[in-house]
Amino acid sequence: MLKAKNIHKSYGQLQILKGVDLEVEKGEIVTIVGASGAGKSTLLNILGTLDRPDSGQLFINDRELSKLNNTDLSDFRNRKIGFIFQFHHLLGEFDAIENVCMPAFIAHTSKKEAEKRATELLELLGLADRLKHKPNELSGGEQQRVAVARALINNPWLIFADEPSGNLDSANALELHELFIKLRKEFNQTFVIVTHNQELADLSDRTVFMKDGLIIH
Repeated sequence: MLKAKNIHKSYGQLQILKGVDLEVEKGEIVTIVGASGAGKSTLLNILGTLDRPDSGQLFINDRELSKLNNTDLSDFRNRKIGFIFQFHHLLGEFDAIENVCMPAFIAHTSKKEAEKRATELLELLGLADRLKHKPNELSGGEQQRVAVARALINNPWLIFADEPSGNLDSANALELHELFIKLRKEFNQTFVIVTHNQELADLSDRTVFMKDGLIIH
């Protein structure tokens, strides 16, 4: 599903990634762990096409993404990749359904079709009675499940998550981790997750350890 080859990234004189190689199979849950400053989030942003490497190659489903211009890459990201962030990034003026629909609207999905899919996802995630609630009317765990539904709305090939349970209490964090397992089982969904949470790392299929801009194990 994903292959990164010899990925390098620097910011000014600071070398963040020093030649990273990584492969992820379809339906796999891979966690990336390591100390702060190891390069985990930088790698995740490059794998998710939010940033470009200075050198190296990135393939998703055998498509080399470095050859896409910014417009085509943005369209690919919208349709084929889902993101879950630590702080949800929900839009406060919109309700749960509207937040989930945003990537579908960007992909020119009809309002009727997008809302039908959003409703199905929110119901699947246990939010059937929260469809018209705005983010400030939802708990932290509910907000993160809305964010998960938003990541799934376009049926992406891959979902990238950066510290997805970092802002949740232990009960909600465990619920979110179990949700990832459920989504993999039901949809064969592929996840690449940066986390400091050892419970989530233990639940994953494989844990990748980073140190000083390299994968060491």
